[in-house]
Amino acid sequence: MNDDDLVRPEDGPETVERKLGHRERERLERAARRHELGRPDITELEIGRKTHKVAEVEPMDVDGVRTMVVGTIMWAVAAVALLPFLGTLRDQGDDWWFWTTVAGFGLGCIGIEYCRRRRNALARRPGRRKA
Repeated sequence: MNDDDLVRPEDGPETVERKLGHRERERLERAARRHELGRPDITELEIGRKTHKVAEVEPMDVDGVRTMVVGTIMWAVAAVALLPFLGTLRDQGDDWWFWTTVAGFGLGCIGIEYCRRRRNALARRPGRRKA
């Protein structure tokens, strides 16, 4: 490769096309725009002596039911896994581990119902977030 093959800033589009080829030019253009894709505008707020950066983003369109179901199943698996060791845990004074998993499962069941009701309420209001 000699100096004539290098692309310079002063080269016109025809010269760049000739030196690089259209595929390489498209790749370079994509790489130049890559940092702009998907990034929200950032606003700087000054509160007191500190400057905070705040991004303008839309809320995620998730209803939370799947997340609650997965978490509740994990608490149930942990409770079942601790059942064989309940006597040992009780002897050592650590039976709160088991009861914590039971509480996590119970609260997860309540959370699933809450998220289902929220999802259904959002679905009944047209023009709002989609379910």
